[in-house]
Amino acid sequence: MNVFELEKELYKKLEIAKFTNDISLNGLQVGNREQEVKKIVFAVDASLASIQGAIEVGADMLFVHHGLFWGTPLAITGNHYERVKLLLDNNIALFACHLPLDANIPLGNNFQMALRMGITHFDPFGEYKGMSIGFKGELPLEMSTEELSGLLNFAPSTGLKLFNYGKETNKTVAIVSGSASELEDAIKEGVDCFITGEVKHSDFSTIVENKINVIAGGHYQSEVFGVQAVGRMLEKEYGLESVFLDYPSGL
Repeated sequence: MNVFELEKELYKKLEIAKFTNDISLNGLQVGNREQEVKKIVFAVDASLASIQGAIEVGADMLFVHHGLFWGTPLAITGNHYERVKLLLDNNIALFACHLPLDANIPLGNNFQMALRMGITHFDPFGEYKGMSIGFKGELPLEMSTEELSGLLNFAPSTGLKLFNYGKETNKTVAIVSGSASELEDAIKEGVDCFITGEVKHSDFSTIVENKINVIAGGHYQSEVFGVQAVGRMLEKEYGLESVFLDYPSGL
């Protein structure tokens, strides 16, 4: 399979064309479309560390959630130059998928978190520029916020912040990965717990006054699920070798 063929498959499976309002340049950001792909590295960020990691394991492509281009012209200088140069010098393609990888069923961050918690029936939640990117649903058993965060491998080292200002146990949850602004939506929906990556200082009073539980597991850690799921899918369906590189920020 070459880069062009893989690009088409990923574009279709992740429904990238639906997300016209995403500021990320979703899809192939760097690469020779005729190059053969056998090994893909998966990471959350297109950082120097992840690019160097891709070089070390002999990858043909790096697939990330946070790419290099975000809707405005960016000069190829400084560390941005170093990233692009490393990719080109080592003939490594870069594929980025932002909002589509948050929202996708069944590969997205939010869907994968729902599966981890045993949720089998859920509804769309969290509209962003006309697109729903999260989910809400019922847990199979009532659980504390500590138990839920444990199921998702959230911990203080990943940036975990628990806000226990609602019920002692949770039955209904709403999930939006990353830096979510859907707290007010979760309150309006009346869910017991809102699960996300990070919250703002200004959200604190809203959480306390509305007596809702919130799990902020860390922006990075809430977005490892999608890239890992895409890697498993490509191994199973296309026989490609995948490697996940973990570079947690603690944020």
